Amino acid sequence: MTLPIDPAQNLAALIRCPSVTPAEGGALSSLETMLKPLGFAIERPVFREDGTPDVENLYARRSGNGPHLMFAGHTDVVPVGDEAAWTHPPFSAAIANGEMYGRGAVDMKGGIACFIAALARHVAEKGGPKGSVSLLITGDEEGPSINGTVKLLEWAAAKGEKWDASIVGEPTNPETLGDMIKIGRRGSLSGTVTVNGRQGHVAYPHLADNPVRGLMTLTDALLNPIFDKGTENFQPTNLEVTSIDVGNPATNVIPARASATFNIRFNDTWDAETVQAEIHNRLDTASGRRKYRKGRKEPVDFELVWKDRPSHVFLTRDDKLIETLSGSVAAVTGRKPQLSTSGGTSDARFIKDYCPVVEFGLVGKTMHMVDERVALDDLETLTVIYQRFIEDWFG
Repeated sequence: MTLPIDPAQNLAALIRCPSVTPAEGGALSSLETMLKPLGFAIERPVFREDGTPDVENLYARRSGNGPHLMFAGHTDVVPVGDEAAWTHPPFSAAIANGEMYGRGAVDMKGGIACFIAALARHVAEKGGPKGSVSLLITGDEEGPSINGTVKLLEWAAAKGEKWDASIVGEPTNPETLGDMIKIGRRGSLSGTVTVNGRQGHVAYPHLADNPVRGLMTLTDALLNPIFDKGTENFQPTNLEVTSIDVGNPATNVIPARASATFNIRFNDTWDAETVQAEIHNRLDTASGRRKYRKGRKEPVDFELVWKDRPSHVFLTRDDKLIETLSGSVAAVTGRKPQLSTSGGTSDARFIKDYCPVVEFGLVGKTMHMVDERVALDDLETLTVIYQRFIEDWFG
């Protein structure tokens, strides 16, 4: 029986599966082939919701008497972009100059490939951990994240699954393997504010009401003053306006409405409810200002719509999980990893409701880019780190 001990071979098999979200693309089948020789029981539930694509997921468990470690990740990848711009075909897993090229190489098929190789080596050398290991793999992380990890966790928990800790194999290292472990994330919330005006001719502004003027007032209130200066564990809260639209192709027409979409990443000074209340208060107060609407007595007529569900801020405080992983990284790389809450969101925001969770994976410099690639040496190093962690955490 051949065990999947080579992370590069594992990764090549996964990259060659064109699993552009939400397509399975053969990636979960490839994982099943790797995991069965390791004694995993495997299930592949499909979740559905109106208005969203069906998503196939994978849950695999190797049972033992002892604590239960979950490794979580995703096999879906973002589109390749301009395929002609790639040095090597994006689903070829070509190797050049000590690097493997392919969409998902670092985000995050590489992390999955390394964890499986680490576990396979542990099984081959020591018979496997004394406790249980599960892999919770979704095909919906790069998509709307509706029919993936959220429902997979609910499904597994309903079957009686409980976990003591989790590692998410996202690419956490900014420059060099061993730089950073993510122990939490800021919250995330998006919304759209729309200002209603009165359409008219630009030469007769007194007969119209330009909504852009009102929108300028409101977006200024969203951006100023700053929300906070950051906390001990988190960066300052930051709001960015990501889109402004009036839907107006004519240069001599004052539009009827204007909208701005924004996203705010908030720290533990706030929760979703308090940051929403702050934004509502800023807009309500600003709507009465006359800075850009000279002579207008009525307040700015606006609507605020929150998009999707918020991602909540969280911080993991599990000493055993954090210290064991940090020790494994230091022992293998000689570097003490920074414990960070920087960056965007990940599926860790869902897992934290079930067990302590941290994130550690490859260097993320090329994720989502043309010519996404990973150094073969990094694949081997991450595998050794994961193996060391499995041994020490269960030990």
